[in-house]
Amino acid sequence: LIALNTIIGWPSPGKQDTYAIHGSALGAAEVAGLKEALGLDPAKSFQIADEVLAYTRAVGQRQGVERAAWDAAFGAWRSANPERAALLERLERKELPADWTAALPTWEAGTSVATRVASGKVLTALAPVLPELWGGSADLAGSNNTTMDGEPSFIPAKHQTRTWSGGPYGRTLHFGIREHGMGAILNGICLNGLTRAYGGTFFQFADYMRGSVRLAALMGTPSIFVWTHDSIGLGEDGPTHQPVEHLWAYRAIPNLDIVRPADANETAVAWQGIIENTSNPAGIILSRQNLPTFPRGEQGFAPASEVLKGAYTLIDAEGGNPDVILIGTGSEVQLAVAAREALAAEGVKARVVSAPCLEWFAKQSPVYRESVLPSSVKARVAVEAGLALGWREYVGDAGRIVSIETFGASAPAEKLFAEYGVTADAVAAAARESLQVVAGN
Repeated sequence: LIALNTIIGWPSPGKQDTYAIHGSALGAAEVAGLKEALGLDPAKSFQIADEVLAYTRAVGQRQGVERAAWDAAFGAWRSANPERAALLERLERKELPADWTAALPTWEAGTSVATRVASGKVLTALAPVLPELWGGSADLAGSNNTTMDGEPSFIPAKHQTRTWSGGPYGRTLHFGIREHGMGAILNGICLNGLTRAYGGTFFQFADYMRGSVRLAALMGTPSIFVWTHDSIGLGEDGPTHQPVEHLWAYRAIPNLDIVRPADANETAVAWQGIIENTSNPAGIILSRQNLPTFPRGEQGFAPASEVLKGAYTLIDAEGGNPDVILIGTGSEVQLAVAAREALAAEGVKARVVSAPCLEWFAKQSPVYRESVLPSSVKARVAVEAGLALGWREYVGDAGRIVSIETFGASAPAEKLFAEYGVTADAVAAAARESLQVVAGN
């Protein structure tokens, strides 16, 4: 009766003498008659029976006593456990520990590391520093590198195995082969607010969880999706496992950050950027194959910390003022670097821009974006092992795009990239063509 009285006591917009009930308009007289039929005073709105009001107030008093007892118990726990209490308070404030980034690993130039492997090293390094970080994989932990070394599983004791042991406080999650369920669980954990969870699978299988990913973006939950085996470089598993359209399909989801690091050190900083952002989800896209580690701070290469800006000048043209700009992401950045060297031998000055996250780049100031991609430089090339869709915005009409516009095949990664024309030579050729178009204009 209270609910019904509340409904019929609410005027329809712009009509003071009628009321809305289930989409139907009632006149004031009809409403008064309805109230009288229900035993309510027609002159009163939001009428509450005395016995209902008394009962509700009694509940409040009873719960107040229970709350006081809970507060006393919590105060005693906090006094006895100051470190754990401090952790709880930090998590409630959504703050990160001071100097937590000091735990991020770094890699020396010249080493060759798959970004999925680098990501696993990052997670292991962060385990003791960020106790709120936990996660796992949809039955692909060994391939995704999503297991923190030494961390037990979140698993009932009776389901422990020789490989996976743990209990109710374990940090390694086993989602099973259910990507959509994994995404939904991650969203639920992150909605709770105290912890951050990540879940991994092959990038190709991201389509099985697209609904969960879209909901994370819609709700603004900081879920972390770890998607490995990022291109036709997956190789022998064949085209059924090789993502081609996925990068732009997921960049198309509003409020979702897609981060594709170019080497191990970019991977570490990518994780920093993802963890520091608590307003929306992110997908980190990682390679199966080994990638060269660039000499940061040497030979003109920018520090990996620039990743936080989304796109940055990895290595500039000799003397600055480039003739052409080469933009790459992930494993293809190395192709842009090699093409720059080939063009330099011909007297062509090329700037290489690494663009691990276009969403982060879009949030930078117009001045910064112009400094990376100056509008005066019309000759541009984008290289990415996926569809060209979307890159025209960054290269313009005179620019060229080295991409893959069909499904992959079954073969070693090196052969596939060569057969599909995703090579340093192809990038250099595209740069020459773009320069010719600009010159013709």
